[in-house]
Amino acid sequence: MSTTSLKLPQDVKQLAVTVAKHQGISPHAFMVGAIRTAATNAQKREQFVADAVAARTASVESGEGYAAEDVHAYLRARSRGESMHKPKAKVWRK
Repeated sequence: MSTTSLKLPQDVKQLAVTVAKHQGISPHAFMVGAIRTAATNAQKREQFVADAVAARTASVESGEGYAAEDVHAYLRARSRGESMHKPKAKVWRK
């Protein structure tokens, strides 16, 4: 494990210490977890955006996409635990 020095404003450090105490963990464990969570979330967001850009590019190039009402019906059914076929892409551009 490597060592990193981190200068924190006193109020941030005290907040971390207080929250860590309430969670029954050390301030170090709390800070490591917080940094890990923030870094993981940033990676997931970057991947989400990259996937969205790729999907848009594919849709523009193919001229196909999904009707919003079909997607919404699918999601509603799935959220109720119902089985439903995934919507089919439709040509939106000729």
